[in-house]
Amino acid sequence: MLVACAHGTRNPTGRRLIAELALAARARRPRLVTAAAFVDVQPPTVVDVVAGLAAEGRSAVVVPLLLSGGYHVHVDIAGAVAAHGSVVAARPLGPDPRLVEVVHERLVQAGADPRDPVTAVVLCAAGSSDPRSVADVESTADLLQASWAGTVTTGYGSAASPTVRDAVAAARGAGARRVVLASYLLAPGHFHDKLSAAGADAVTAPLLPDERIAAVLLDRYDAATGSR
Repeated sequence: MLVACAHGTRNPTGRRLIAELALAARARRPRLVTAAAFVDVQPPTVVDVVAGLAAEGRSAVVVPLLLSGGYHVHVDIAGAVAAHGSVVAARPLGPDPRLVEVVHERLVQAGADPRDPVTAVVLCAAGSSDPRSVADVESTADLLQASWAGTVTTGYGSAASPTVRDAVAAARGAGARRVVLASYLLAPGHFHDKLSAAGADAVTAPLLPDERIAAVLLDRYDAATGSR
């Protein structure tokens, strides 16, 4: 069984897109049984889902529907599976070159020109106090920089620095004539809603929906199953 574990959101569109991601994975692999779990905001919690599966003697892989490895991956999800030998945790979705491809496409869709050296990009993540999460986001920014003529930097919604607003100001101070925010978020929600007030010239849509993300999800599941 694949347990798709997301952060959770009160945004109805965000909830629908996360649910559709799990359905897209199942459509690619019809015999795969899937379940949903969350680390915050909405039920069922990953702790409850894992405990229920273990009580039934069922094996499962929990795949974090998260773009980097922070507290939710290394503490919440890791703690939920630690006491149950039949359940393991996969690595998060990012970093991954396919996610960078989606970010790049969202930038072009927002009207940004990857060949323009004075169009700067700020890759905007939710943020985490865990340095492993920050490192993952910075790795993603480095991958994006390879296909972008202007500078690519990072900004965070909370818990890490620089803030998105500070990153926009820094890009302008460094000579950018246009600053575009690349939403490094799976779906609409609290953090994406805040991006429009950060002072950039444009903001991209989140990553979902996109079939490549379902492919990444299944790859994480397969890798964890093979290492069980």
